[in-house]
Amino acid sequence: MTMDKLDLEILEILCEDARISPARIAAMLGEDEATVRACISRLEDENVIIKYRTLVDWDKVDDDKVEAWIEVCVAPQKNDGFDQIAKQITGYPEVRSVYLMSGAYDLMVRIEGNNLKNVAMFVAKHLSTIEGVTSTATHFLLKSYKRDGVVLTDHQKDKRQAVQL
Repeated sequence: MTMDKLDLEILEILCEDARISPARIAAMLGEDEATVRACISRLEDENVIIKYRTLVDWDKVDDDKVEAWIEVCVAPQKNDGFDQIAKQITGYPEVRSVYLMSGAYDLMVRIEGNNLKNVAMFVAKHLSTIEGVTSTATHFLLKSYKRDGVVLTDHQKDKRQAVQL
């Protein structure tokens, strides 16, 4: 699919703020609102724009969700490579993302669970038992500082007084 300049500009704006109106986008780009609406509609119809999301700083929400990133080493399957195993992994509701990676492992799997034990049991009972999975390494998220280009931590002014020498 070939994207023109307007498509790319609209996508960039929507990636920064999915709530921005087509009228505001049109004003920003010096375009007609109907043209922007039609472009967005076409991009949605072609599954270029798949979903609109909200970025939440979960550290500020009183919940006990646990997020883990799991490195998965896989023996590639004949004629399918990594695709069939990745497809199988995406079928679990705990799985939020699956990526094919280069380097020391093959797949990176991001999951969410209610607690550490739930995540550990998912890895032990489901992920590591998939035929073709040769090893896993689980990393638990402790704190998010920046997500999707947005700094999440509160910045407090330095209250120290300057000392003159």
